[in-house]
Amino acid sequence: MTDRELIHEAYEARKMSYCPYSEFAVGAAILAKSGKVYRGCNIENAGYNPTNCAERTAIFKAVSEGDTEFVKIAIIGGNINTPIDSYAYPCGPCRQVMREFCDPDSFRIIVAVSEDKYEEYFLKELLPKSFGPEYLQ
Repeated sequence: MTDRELIHEAYEARKMSYCPYSEFAVGAAILAKSGKVYRGCNIENAGYNPTNCAERTAIFKAVSEGDTEFVKIAIIGGNINTPIDSYAYPCGPCRQVMREFCDPDSFRIIVAVSEDKYEEYFLKELLPKSFGPEYLQ
C-alpha cells in the first residue's frame, strides 16, 4: 500500500470522528504486516479523560482482531470548520501504545495535511529512549 493510499484511508476515517467538544477531528489508518488496514477516529467524551485518540482506536481495533504487527500509520487531523493546514502529531500515550506493538527502528509514522503534503518519521524519532516490552522480560 502506498503512503498516499494510507493517507486517504486516514482521511476517510476522520469523517467518523466524534468531536463535539474540541471540534478537532482526527483520522488514522494503520497498515498491519498482514496487509490489512485498520481505521480509527478520535472519540471524545464529556469527561475528557475517557476520550480516545484516532491512533489508539485503529491499533486497538487491529489488536482486537488478532493483528499485532504493524508497518506504518497515517494520521490526518484538524478543526472541522477549516481546511486542514497543519500536521497532527500523535500524543504521548499514542506513541507509547505504538511502542508496545511496533518496532521503533522500522515503524513509520506519516502525518499529513493531504495525500500530497506529508511528513514521515520512524517511531524512534518521535519517542526516543523509549520503554518497551523487552525491559519486562
